Amino acid sequence: MGPEERIAAAVETRLGTFVKRAEQALMAEKADALRPFGLSVPQYAVMYALSVAPGCSGAQLARVCYVTPQSMASLLSTLESKKLIERRPSDVHAQVMVTKLTRSGHALLRKADAAALAVEARLSAAFTAEEEGRLRELLQRATDALPADG
Repeated sequence: MGPEERIAAAVETRLGTFVKRAEQALMAEKADALRPFGLSVPQYAVMYALSVAPGCSGAQLARVCYVTPQSMASLLSTLESKKLIERRPSDVHAQVMVTKLTRSGHALLRKADAAALAVEARLSAAFTAEEEGRLRELLQRATDALPADG
């Protein structure tokens, strides 16, 4: 057995391998679905978050989109240059920029969201309703078992 086969056999025993494969498969499918709209998965996530809660700061968006503040700054800059979002200083705190989707951002998000939802529907269709509920519970338990700060 060569090195690649030994490695493949060894990683098959690791739970993390399966979690990572599922995450990579989902992100690859979403990336393919969003490509026609000129959006990356993180850009879509930012736009979706802003559609749910307009006026978020970059720090808030970084937390809910699971990226670093530095990555969020780059994402926001790119989306702003594409005229999909607009940012302005907060009425409450001058150092904080609040962000919202532009009209064209809303229009693009509606189309992109339909494509992303179709990917999630394909994933969901692989499970019964009971299995999907159980999978959600198990994934949440996995998340809770690995606190980022501990």
